[in-house]
Amino acid sequence: MASRIQEKKHLSFNSLRKSLSQHINASTDSRKSSASQYAHHDVVMSGFACMYFQDPSLVQFQQRLETSRGRNNLQTLFNVHQTPKESQMREILDNLSSESFAPVFKDFHEKLRRHLHLKEYEILPNIIMCVIDGVQHYSSKSISCKCCLHKTHKNGDKTYYHSVLQGAIMHPDKRQVLPVMPEAIKNGDGKEKQDCEINAAKRFVNRLYKAHPRQKFILGGDSLMSRQPLIEDVLNKNMHYLFVAKPTDHVYMYEWLEAFPELPTTEYVDEKGKTHRFYWQNNVPLNGGADAIKVNYLEYQQIDESGKVTFKNSWVTDIEITDKNIIKLAKAGRCRWKIENECFNTLKNQGYNINHNYGHGKENLSFNVYLLILLAFYFHQIFELTDGAYQVCRKRNGSKRYMWEQLRSIITFAVFETWNELLAVVTDPDEFESSIIKKS
Repeated sequence: MASRIQEKKHLSFNSLRKSLSQHINASTDSRKSSASQYAHHDVVMSGFACMYFQDPSLVQFQQRLETSRGRNNLQTLFNVHQTPKESQMREILDNLSSESFAPVFKDFHEKLRRHLHLKEYEILPNIIMCVIDGVQHYSSKSISCKCCLHKTHKNGDKTYYHSVLQGAIMHPDKRQVLPVMPEAIKNGDGKEKQDCEINAAKRFVNRLYKAHPRQKFILGGDSLMSRQPLIEDVLNKNMHYLFVAKPTDHVYMYEWLEAFPELPTTEYVDEKGKTHRFYWQNNVPLNGGADAIKVNYLEYQQIDESGKVTFKNSWVTDIEITDKNIIKLAKAGRCRWKIENECFNTLKNQGYNINHNYGHGKENLSFNVYLLILLAFYFHQIFELTDGAYQVCRKRNGSKRYMWEQLRSIITFAVFETWNELLAVVTDPDEFESSIIKKS
């Protein structure tokens, strides 16, 4: 029985939901009291519930359920007192400061850290890895705002879009990725030059440090990030870095490396006969400038039984490389793909639908909807990591997609007092049938 599995109370649905509610209530409601038909909390939590159950029409279905049953699951599960209409929900979310959500990400991170769940994510002793990458979450050829980025096509048409620089904590051996508060990539008032990932990365580093000043991070990223100004920003915040370094982006550094007769090397052969070979060199100039910083270079090659190199990648870092840590560092560098596969791909194609047009608004609607989706994803990642009942429910339903289809279906005609009660019903349908008989 899912309901009988011991849960970790500090990371249970109820605990996380209460924490989210507290932060929403603590944020500023800029609306005039005469226009505040719906409580600030009810609007945000209703929007979050839609993303949590991956159903844009959830509020509408719950209003129908309230009409027939006198109450609904928004009230029992999300502590919503008055269910807002969809149009009003969009308007209020549009005017909400996106910074209101930053304390939620910080709080969840601290809950995981305090109860030692982040120990599983340590790449090196007391150091965890946060990978950053950009992702687009809104696009239109006609609707835009002052913050929109834009791309002009060859035929003169423009595409307007919103993007963020997303960070996520990850580990080569962990399937779950843990998002942190992203940095919006957006144009500012009066600025002719568009915002970009590298500028957003500088702001992200500052935000991450302010949120978690005592946490030791390795910041991971693609070759775009392995530039001296960003590296200096990372080091100034007492963080480490592990950035991809392509030969085409770092010609001087690779010429410098080629001057060595040979580089330190280690390798091993796995059970399938593949050779995993690692090269490194410490104290290498990143570029040919007089003030060039020194970096430590590592390269990984995967070689098949015939001697053909089937995969190759290289990185730069500030961490001194030895034969004792190079395999760990290379594995950490390779796990950067998880932000694309386990995070962005999941958000796009596994029910969260970040590319769905939930509305653009005039101020913050697009980014706030993305943040609500990201928080829903964060809830689910925490449950996959720590919640036995959730894990059993997933296993018995075969796939995440089918499990959520079941959950969405059931909450359209039945009201549940707790999240665990709902999970128990999906895990054990026979119990649900017997409970219906008892209530009838």
